[in-house]
Amino acid sequence: METKRKIIICLVLGLFLVLSGTVGYMVLEDMTFLEGMYMTVMTMTTVGYREIKEPGSVGMVLNMCVMLFGVGAMLYILGTFAQVMVEGHVRTILGRRKLVKKVERLKDHYIVCGYGRMGSPVCHEIKNKKKPLVVEKNPDMVAKLDTEGFVYIMGDATEEHVLLEAGIERAKGLVTVLPTDVENVYVTLTARGLKPDLLILARASDPGSEKKLKRAGASRVVSPYYLSGRKMAQEILQPTITNFFELVFQERGETIDLQMEEIKVGENSYLINTTLQESRIRQDFNLIVVAIKKKDGHMLYNPTHESKVEAGDTLIALGPGPNMDRLATELDAQS
Repeated sequence: METKRKIIICLVLGLFLVLSGTVGYMVLEDMTFLEGMYMTVMTMTTVGYREIKEPGSVGMVLNMCVMLFGVGAMLYILGTFAQVMVEGHVRTILGRRKLVKKVERLKDHYIVCGYGRMGSPVCHEIKNKKKPLVVEKNPDMVAKLDTEGFVYIMGDATEEHVLLEAGIERAKGLVTVLPTDVENVYVTLTARGLKPDLLILARASDPGSEKKLKRAGASRVVSPYYLSGRKMAQEILQPTITNFFELVFQERGETIDLQMEEIKVGENSYLINTTLQESRIRQDFNLIVVAIKKKDGHMLYNPTHESKVEAGDTLIALGPGPNMDRLATELDAQS
């Protein structure tokens, strides 16, 4: 805002002096508008070309006034513009260095490739729990990312060096939601080659692209049109169930103190090798364990009270948010 004010002041000051000098030459030296402007600009810029006519006594006084005020104003204007450009350049460099440092400090982060209609909600959802890093090549979107405070890298996500700059070797997962399936395939291939064990979630616009993306190395593929169609069908067939899940995942304006979370069992948790009944998760935390994902990837749905909690398991629990945090602490606690 301060920079804009300085520029406006310089423009107004310069215009005022040029018009004042022009009118002065027209009135006092009987010159045309163009001749008066020529004399004013020539005098203010100290160029020193030939004069239109020999000035009289009054003209000499006018010349001196234009020299004194005009030259001083020109120096001020040029100095201000130089300062604005230098400050802007320095600010850009410092901002870029600050951004690079933020990227270098990231670990176990999520890389989101593309900040369009799908990328934006993905980033805001991830931001609730963990800071995402966005890779975007559209300058308009980059300006929006800067305003919204996201850590980002401006570049083409299909290029290997851009993903390396985004810290893919330290990343926990990558989401590619670029406009075309071809771009998403390229990103998936590149990311899988750089980090074989990376969790990669890819968007498929065309249903036929799902297999290609999985062959390219995507861990999971999401087709927005297919999911939207299913959701619309459920909205009309089972509105109560749909409403419940929207409240749980806070998709509606209403909020309830109920969440569904994945909580991993730490290697040193004292709850290891206890049954769900012995763990007293239901009684002490008021949480319902709806599924257990075993370390080998097998999913145990609707586990019984005799189901065992083992190191490396992931509990999928439903209940109040604060209780989730308490349980997460217990499951990761040292024995």
